[in-house]
Amino acid sequence: MRRFVALPVAIALAACGQSEPEPVPTPAPTVAQPRTLVAADLDLSTLGAKIVGPQGPEVETQLANANGLLGTMTSYVACPQGVAECNPAAMPDDTLYTYVHRITLTEEADALPVQPTSGPAAVEAPPTLFRTTEPVSGFDGAIGYLRAQAEAALGARDAISVGVEGGRLTWRVTQGVWKPGETITFWWRSTLPPQGPAEAYLFEMDGNQVSATGPFPPQENDPAQRLAT
Repeated sequence: MRRFVALPVAIALAACGQSEPEPVPTPAPTVAQPRTLVAADLDLSTLGAKIVGPQGPEVETQLANANGLLGTMTSYVACPQGVAECNPAAMPDDTLYTYVHRITLTEEADALPVQPTSGPAAVEAPPTLFRTTEPVSGFDGAIGYLRAQAEAALGARDAISVGVEGGRLTWRVTQGVWKPGETITFWWRSTLPPQGPAEAYLFEMDGNQVSATGPFPPQENDPAQRLAT
């Protein structure tokens, strides 16, 4: 008769304890999703003095690429209403700065090449938009455009949607076609004054993309956070 010898309980438990440990799950990075914001109108009477930098109180840039000139962008940063001299070094830490960008299309803007939307080479209708190419430090959620200008340029006061993705701000035309020679003013607000003019903006129309320079706040990890344009 064959005999079976039972292993001691302690040995059996020790054998179980030698099994491979469960792998620790690696957390997946969270991807920031685009978020639609509420666009507010711009009341210029609520703005105080402009910051005066090496280029003066305003920074102007040509919106041009190899295809030609789309228009011009004039930008400035203003202190709140009632401030007669906007010197960031002398302002309280809780000051809110309004960044303003006024884009005027050239009269010849409609003569630029347009990507086809029908036929063999058709692509999705190219957007008309203005956005920052870098995350905006100190953004307090206030953003919008001058609605009266949008109505004159596009035919509707609510023709532009605004949003944020990865800290970058976007203004997108959702109705109408921007008429040549017309101006639309975009704005947003930050708790930080500009570090200086930076190529941190992009304008796109009919598939033509143009980089633009304007006042921009420093990155949050940048120690130079009280410099003016």
